[in-house]
Amino acid sequence: MAAGKKQKAGVIGLGSMGLGVARTLLKKGFEVHAYDVRPEVSKAFAKEGGIAAKSPADVGRNVPVVIVLVVNADQTNEVLFGKDGAASTLAKGSVVIASSTVAPEFAIDLGRRLDAKGLMLIDAPVSGGAARAAKGELSIMGSGSKAAYKKAGAVLKAIAVKVYELGPDAGTGSKVKMINQLLAGVHIAAAAEAMALAIRAGADPKVVYEVISNSAGSSWMFQNRVPHILDGDYTPLSAVNIFVKDLGIVLDSAKKMTFPLPLTAAAHQLFLGAAGAGLGYEDDISVVKMYQAMSGIKLPAKKKK
Repeated sequence: MAAGKKQKAGVIGLGSMGLGVARTLLKKGFEVHAYDVRPEVSKAFAKEGGIAAKSPADVGRNVPVVIVLVVNADQTNEVLFGKDGAASTLAKGSVVIASSTVAPEFAIDLGRRLDAKGLMLIDAPVSGGAARAAKGELSIMGSGSKAAYKKAGAVLKAIAVKVYELGPDAGTGSKVKMINQLLAGVHIAAAAEAMALAIRAGADPKVVYEVISNSAGSSWMFQNRVPHILDGDYTPLSAVNIFVKDLGIVLDSAKKMTFPLPLTAAAHQLFLGAAGAGLGYEDDISVVKMYQAMSGIKLPAKKKK
């Protein structure tokens, strides 16, 4: 692409996922305007070649497509419609790619509010974690109009290896992400319980990991998270608090449908207990420490460098 003709994109929220997305866009030749509530994070991104915005509104006035990757619905609402929100400065016809995990009803309402301002929404929760965000290999569960997809096409292609177009209605993407998070949370809880039992039974946890990874009892979460236990490294790549929130969304949504979710409820209690024990900001597989507390098992220690 010729100099001065760079495509522009905005990223609001430079946590582990948002920063990965912003860096990916930068590497792929976009002019990236980014904002985070932590000024030092925005400034650090500027040193990598991005443009640090002073506010979400500052992002909005400079780009036709903005990706919102904050923690929850409240933060999504604030960065779009609060003081200095991006919705006040985005040009009509611009696209908001809302990628935080939120309740479907919030996404539906968000679509209505943006439409009233002449803006388009792609309800686009993501999956893949920080590592895949940094490589441009996310999976996007998106719903939005054909016009929105067309305008945001280059951005979506840059950050995702797979974009599922789930229809035109806001809320559909969030409904599918809700199901994904149900499974992800239950699988993490099950992996922690299984490894805790293996340790109590006296089995070599490394051998158990190898065997289960190649057996019917495995899952993507088991293979991805159990190495954190084996390494004794609970650096948060996805925190316990994320699943307190996400499984809470699942349970609240199911309650409105009068639909029972006993496995999800059990997993949620485990994450909630871990958060209550002070582990909320540790990696989500830290729920295994609840079994350590309840049974006295000895978990693998972190290797000294």
